[in-house]
Amino acid sequence: MPELAPLARARDLAAFIEAAPSPFHATAEAARRLGAAGFRPVDPAGPWPEEPGGFYLRRAGALVAWRSAPRAGATDGFRIVGAHTDSPNLRLKPRPDTGAAGFRQLGVEVYGGALWNSWLDRDLGLSGRLTVTGPDGVRSVLVRIDRPLARIPQLAIHLDRGVNDTGLKLNPQLHLVPVWGVGPAGAGDLLAFVADAAGVDPAAVAGHDLMLHDLTPPALLGADEALLSAPRIDNLLSCWAAVEALVGGPDAGPTGVVTLFDHEEVGSETAAGAGSPLLPTVLERIVLARGGGREELHRALAGSICVSADGAHATHPNYLDRHEPGHRIAINAGPVLKHNSNARYATDAESAAVFRTAAAAAGVPVQDFVVRSDLPCGSTIGPITAARLGIPVVDVGVAQLSMHSARELCGSADPAWFVDALAAFLADRR
Repeated sequence: MPELAPLARARDLAAFIEAAPSPFHATAEAARRLGAAGFRPVDPAGPWPEEPGGFYLRRAGALVAWRSAPRAGATDGFRIVGAHTDSPNLRLKPRPDTGAAGFRQLGVEVYGGALWNSWLDRDLGLSGRLTVTGPDGVRSVLVRIDRPLARIPQLAIHLDRGVNDTGLKLNPQLHLVPVWGVGPAGAGDLLAFVADAAGVDPAAVAGHDLMLHDLTPPALLGADEALLSAPRIDNLLSCWAAVEALVGGPDAGPTGVVTLFDHEEVGSETAAGAGSPLLPTVLERIVLARGGGREELHRALAGSICVSADGAHATHPNYLDRHEPGHRIAINAGPVLKHNSNARYATDAESAAVFRTAAAAAGVPVQDFVVRSDLPCGSTIGPITAARLGIPVVDVGVAQLSMHSARELCGSADPAWFVDALAAFLADRR
């Protein structure tokens, strides 16, 4: 029997996640897929392409890609899908070597709102980038070590008898310190080890952005493979779906833009984050390359709209009391429109209607999420993008459990639906 399309797409999503243990690897994989579809890289320091076609620009852990149709005008609006490449994890400190009690250990910081306990007793690899100096200046080298390198051992229950009754209490400075060998404290020389793995001279390493990742590969779960278990579903699922929707779109549609930002989990206020000029600059240069100016840019923005694509909370079967009873969210029931009257999400009635119309045209069901009135609400790049560009934004995502865990869970049918809905959104001229 031929494999069903939703499962094939879920497996392709798993391959994307497996290729992207860090934001830098995520943009590299996105660029690889865009290049295979005929998109061409753009140097931001060089002239902007004036011809139609597909293009992309990378900035470390961020990427912007777009498809310009033939005869596109300077005042034509943009259809934008925004997502983020980063996930909560553990990142190495500048001088990572430490240790105690005869163990070589790694000094780490918690990045974003990670579920700390989910990182215990896992075999961890290491990924990210090294900054290397040489005769030609400074360059970045991607690093990926996919072997059991480190582990954070949990305290035995014999030494914490009340842990199952009172709950696990962790101090990130004291208890989230991975071991990666035995020997005197600080004797490990982690950076030399990483440099050797990357094939560079340790003496040439001037800096690093390194992080730990779970080594268990993504897997379809359940007797009917209805679930996908994987790390970094938040928010690599949305990055994958956005790229797939863009590369599969028509050449003659509206100008579709996909922007994959970094640092959403820590506030977005970086050069690669949603609070930066990255996306506004790309949109302006597209208009300038079409012969327009500031007037035409503002007219183009007036006809633009953005989907902020980020994970949504499925209703947890073991914690029904944590969810709004009038808005239950199911796995494998379609993308989730996210609403919040305090503008933690950017969705409003008009932007929601645009997405609903596109999803309906693609035959995709849509759900509606709102947080309980007595619980705080998270946020996304949606409100930031709406404020930066002054355009309507709708917050949408795929439902999942275990959000911000080292390993998360979603449905295997939902990713395909999300691609179809985003593709219809990007192609819709209304």
